[in-house]
Amino acid sequence: MSADAIVLMVVAMLVLWGGLGLAVANLLRQGSVESRETTPVDPAVRPRDL
Repeated sequence: MSADAIVLMVVAMLVLWGGLGLAVANLLRQGSVESRETTPVDPAVRPRDL
């Protein structure tokens, strides 16, 4: 592999992991993750009934 290809691969990995990290941080900041954990689930309600 040439040095340019390696640099491009590293930059692409940083962009992907950085985007994933920003998405997770955004979910945590807005409280979306916490609200899903505290929502009670009724076992009588099946997904097809929704």
